[in-house]
Parts: sequence; structure tokens; C-alpha cells
Amino acid sequence: MVGCSSSSNYVPDAQPLDNSRLSAPDKTLSIAGLSACTDAEDQAVSIDSQSPITVLVHGCNGSAGRFRSLAQLYAFHGQQAICFSYDDRKSLVSNAAQLATAVHELTQVMNNNNISIVGHSMGGLIARKALEEAYTKPSYVNNKTLELVTVSAPLSGIAVAGQCGIEPLHWLSVGIVPGICWLVTGDNWFEITASSDFIRYPKPLMPAVQRYLKIVTNEKDTCRKVDAQGKCIESDYVFDLAEQYHPKIDSDVNTTGVQVDAGHVEIVGDKNLVPRKLLSILQAHGVLSTTPLERTEAFEKLLAELY
Repeated sequence: MVGCSSSSNYVPDAQPLDNSRLSAPDKTLSIAGLSACTDAEDQAVSIDSQSPITVLVHGCNGSAGRFRSLAQLYAFHGQQAICFSYDDRKSLVSNAAQLATAVHELTQVMNNNNISIVGHSMGGLIARKALEEAYTKPSYVNNKTLELVTVSAPLSGIAVAGQCGIEPLHWLSVGIVPGICWLVTGDNWFEITASSDFIRYPKPLMPAVQRYLKIVTNEKDTCRKVDAQGKCIESDYVFDLAEQYHPKIDSDVNTTGVQVDAGHVEIVGDKNLVPRKLLSILQAHGVLSTTPLERTEAFEKLLAELY
């Protein structure tokens, strides 16, 4: 349950984004799982195939609309972003395969070679698995440059699900433990544990992935909500550092690691939290364009409107 913790302040918003600073779209796509980052029922998405594109992947209990504000900040900087949605009770492998297929189909219509995938929390697990070498298709390495960013992803498994990964308990409990684990998290109940092959044996990223930016959040003593007296009434602690670090993944030469003191929801923002730390990291590493000095006032005004 804690691993699927998300903001309770979210209000669905089906209004379209302000894309006035983006190049005019030249294609409208209907790709399973991909949509504009809103809560609109229409899943078709219009894109400019000549410009780079970013695919945002939400965390557990999330939705495309939860990244609406972040997508709007991308649009402010002249960068287009779309969202990938998935059923967080399905297998992580199944969701990763769906994302891999969606990215594959996206590459077929993109004339620009640059595609970034940004995943938060469980979305980070899915995003990385989707870009592993095992999912490579010929078109992925044909003049395409992929970039992966994971944020607060429990790459070493979710600690609170630890008992779900103790196989002797499965037998001793006569199937009760696996049943409870499935009721809580669904078909991914074993995959999210440190004992699973999904966690223990990550494969290399496909050759088309030129860079992997791995953002780790130190969530200790963070707070999501305070009362009128300033006392914390809802923690923003979900994953500790040990859950997010993975020796095999961190040692890859294409991995750039960044650790930041930030809460699990704070880092990506919600209705009352501006994700300044995430924006700063993305801009420092060239994932998000730097805000022009003459546009700073307009940017701050937008942040006030969104958050």
C-alpha cells in the first residue's frame, strides 16, 4: 500500500494543454497506452514529428492527468510531452512490454531522432525494463537516440513487500501469503520484491539509449501535508535510499546518478507542490531546456497557476 502512495489532492482535469509555444502538429496518433497528459477520454494525441518528444510514465495509483502540469512546463519551454498510462495491478513485465511496443510504434512516425522516456516510482521500473536490450527491435537502433530518466524508482525492490518474496512462507501459509500479496498489489506482487528475477537480474539497456539519468530521492523526514500549526500529518516518505540504489544498474557507464533531498510526491509535484528540485535537475542535465531570462517572470506566473 505504501509503495503505491500518491497525492490525495489530485482533481481530474480534462482541459487541453496550452501548446501555443510548440510547433504545429503534423500527425495525430492512436497508440495503445499513449495520450495527451490530461484526463480527457479521447486518447488520440497530436504531435510534431519533426521535434523531439518526451514520454512521461506515472507511478502507482497515477494517471496521465497527474503529469498534466509537468507536461505544461515542457510545453512552456517549447518541448512536447505525452503520457503513457498502464494498469498498476498488471505484471511489470507486461506493462513494460506494452510501453516498449508503444515506443516502437512512436519511433515509426517520428522524423526527429530524439525520444526521452521519464518514469516516476513504479513507472521508473517499467520504463527501464521497457528499454532493456531484451525488448530491442531493429527499428530502435535505426537512427534513433533514446534517453531514459527514472525518478524515485525502487530498482532494488520494495521493502514493505519483503515477506511476499520469501518462498518458504508461500508453502507454510498454504497459499495465504501469496493471496494477500496479490490482493494488495495485483499480478506484480512477486516482481516488486528484492527476491524476484525482475529486480535481481536487470539486463543492459538497448544500444539506442545514449544516456540514463537516475534521480534518487532521500525521502527521510519529508512531509506531504501539515496542519494549521505546521505539524506534519502526512509523511512523504515512501522509498529509502537502499530501495532505489542497485549496484549493477548504478555501475553502468551510461548511468548518471543524482541524489536529492526530496519527498516522493514533492519531487514530481502536485496541486500544492512545485517540483522545483526536479526541474532544476532536468535543466542542469539538458533534459529540459533552460528558462530564458526574459521568460522568468512568465514562468513563475505559470507555476503559480499550475501549483
